[in-house]
Amino acid sequence: MDSVRQNKVNSLLQQEMAAVMQGHGRQLLPGGLITVTAVKISPDLGLAKVYLSLFPVKNKQAVLQQVRDMGPRLRGELGHRVGKQLRIVPELNFYIDDSLDKTEEIEKLLKGQ
Repeated sequence: MDSVRQNKVNSLLQQEMAAVMQGHGRQLLPGGLITVTAVKISPDLGLAKVYLSLFPVKNKQAVLQQVRDMGPRLRGELGHRVGKQLRIVPELNFYIDDSLDKTEEIEKLLKGQ
């Protein structure tokens, strides 16, 4: 269960990370869309899990690896944006949010019956 502070930091990081990703979206995924769907921060505020939704992409793992390779640069840009609100910019771990894919799959199964 997240504390009030964690929830506030989650929403701040999600908003700011979305702005950072918007600046790099054309470089990472030309002709596609990268959305920051959620951010989960650890209780000590030192580690943030960033969940990304990628559309339309055939090879999501390759794009995810590009994002992970740019991680230190993205963290630096995030630090410039949230430096006044947070003392320490958390370490970023990126994951693919596949909840939309699962929802589509469930809808297809329900329509098929």
